[in-house]
Amino acid sequence: MAGNIFGTIFRVTTFGESHGVAIGCVVDGCPSGISFDLPFIQSELDRRKPGQSAIVTQRKESDTVQVLSGVFEGKTTGMPIALLIPNEDQRSSDYDHIAKAFRPSHADFTYQAKYGIRDYRGGGRSSARETAARVAAGAIAKMLLLTRGIHVQAYVSQVGKLCLTLPYQKLNLALAEQNDVRCPDPEMADQMIDYIKSVRKAGDTIGGVVSAVVTGCPAGLGEPVFDRLHADLGKAMLSINAAKGFEYGSGFDGVTMNGSVHNDHWEMGPEGPRTTTNYSGGIQGGISNGMDIYFRVAFKPVATIVSAQPSLDADLQPVEITGKGRHDPCVVPRAVPIVEAMTALVLADHLLRAAAGNWKAASSE
Repeated sequence: MAGNIFGTIFRVTTFGESHGVAIGCVVDGCPSGISFDLPFIQSELDRRKPGQSAIVTQRKESDTVQVLSGVFEGKTTGMPIALLIPNEDQRSSDYDHIAKAFRPSHADFTYQAKYGIRDYRGGGRSSARETAARVAAGAIAKMLLLTRGIHVQAYVSQVGKLCLTLPYQKLNLALAEQNDVRCPDPEMADQMIDYIKSVRKAGDTIGGVVSAVVTGCPAGLGEPVFDRLHADLGKAMLSINAAKGFEYGSGFDGVTMNGSVHNDHWEMGPEGPRTTTNYSGGIQGGISNGMDIYFRVAFKPVATIVSAQPSLDADLQPVEITGKGRHDPCVVPRAVPIVEAMTALVLADHLLRAAAGNWKAASSE
């Protein structure tokens, strides 16, 4: 299905189901000669994997990645790169109770309506387990971006009503990876962790926001009209499980500002043209302008809760469902590397599109 493929030149196909033998991806279009860092890919997967802390799902998966093709002597060959991640800790019996019933706010009913069949074990293809393959592919995209000095950093900026008020420029983003919730403010991180634990203890779930910043992105990435850079970023973010909203730059707050305030004025800096403010979020006319790109992604509360809820069965008769299995009480801590991965995939694709396929010539400039 076309919906399993992402990108135009840097193309990623993911495959596999939550409770199948394995999940994985094929990355096509990656230029040859890029240094391939397998430990880095594994470290990215470790940031996303389940069971890493007390505030995420306790499913135990090592997410050990295997490279099947496309790499030789530590370099990419330009051929398709195939990555495989075996599933190790499936408990399919946890989902027997929904074999013929539809969970509220899950993809159960919609997949049944579209395909006439569904893999109810953990949601099958609709499960967030699929995002491990995206993170693996995104790690390769990050390797490509680093050759141009482009860096992607995401962090948790909100859990429920607990929200960071400082802009990213005033935060030490390096601190995000030093706590379980991935918030760069240690004091707020402690509050968020305690809150998630209390929500889990109550048998409920809570949503949150992941913010992302791209530094070092050159001007000129993005295509006119339909393939605008922010449009592709929005599509990428909203393709992530549980994502409900996307805004970049000033976002919805921009509607409260006059144009005289919101306009980003140009000036000549020591490293070239820059703007005195950045309400545009580093993108104007759908094309990067050389400033930092920043955006926010809202994630809903996880739909599986332990309280009984009304629903329908496969015969469209009323039924009561109680959530079972191992689930995140809040998705945002593990969503951080997924947001970074999807950002990197979009930027890598647009970087190659800007180079018009002549990577070696572009690299020599």
